[in-house]
Amino acid sequence: MDYRYLKAFILTASFSSFSKAAEKLKIAQSAVSRQIKLLEEAVGEELIIRSSKKVLLTQKGKELFLAAQHFDQMAADIFEKEDIREVKIGILQGLLKNWFNPVLLKFYKKSKRNLTIEVGLQIELRKGLENGVYDVIFTTENIQSDLISSLKLFDEKLVLISRDEISKKKLNEERWIVYSSDDNIFKLSKKQSTAIVKVESISTIINLVKNNVGVAVVPDHVLKKTDNLNIQELSHFNHSEIYMATLNYKTMPSHINDIVDVVKKSL
Repeated sequence: MDYRYLKAFILTASFSSFSKAAEKLKIAQSAVSRQIKLLEEAVGEELIIRSSKKVLLTQKGKELFLAAQHFDQMAADIFEKEDIREVKIGILQGLLKNWFNPVLLKFYKKSKRNLTIEVGLQIELRKGLENGVYDVIFTTENIQSDLISSLKLFDEKLVLISRDEISKKKLNEERWIVYSSDDNIFKLSKKQSTAIVKVESISTIINLVKNNVGVAVVPDHVLKKTDNLNIQELSHFNHSEIYMATLNYKTMPSHINDIVDVVKKSL
């Protein structure tokens, strides 16, 4: 069913006039009549009884008119709400703590749009984007598929942090403070520590290290100069790459493009 034909029918039924519907659509009256005829052929029912004096709806025409009015209003609401639609963002915790804050400040200097920001693990972010939970995700995974495309933002350097100087060769003798079971510190030592604290908060991890509870591997951009920590670069570690991923839209919806544009200009 062609939506143009349905719109011609709705307006003709509303005004009880082909000429007024044509005026509203800014097309010829004969074109309105033709579109409604094509609609009738598509549904296999006569919808309008034509006469020289007025337009009458058949019973099926009346039923379709009521349903079509509701659909037309719903469709209008969906597209008119584009200007106020919120953006749903999924992001890794370390990125939210530091890097994304300046982006937010730039965004709200030019937009009043609402944002919902959720922290998740990499696999959760990808699934959330695929399932429509998120509009945009920020992750270390370069996702390129028929459904999703990613834009590289920057390289992320990992460092080993401790309050005092330690030996990486004896790392297993230290208490490890990790974000998850996939934490990079597990790749740093052949022997695993027997003392491990798992905390899903980068700021808490850094605070525990500052208080000499243990050691951790974190991205360098989450650290502040005032943290006063012992920092060891991990040269043999491949640098992580940070990506912004969205669904492959032919035309990016404006509510998503708002945040994507700010991120690109922040690079």
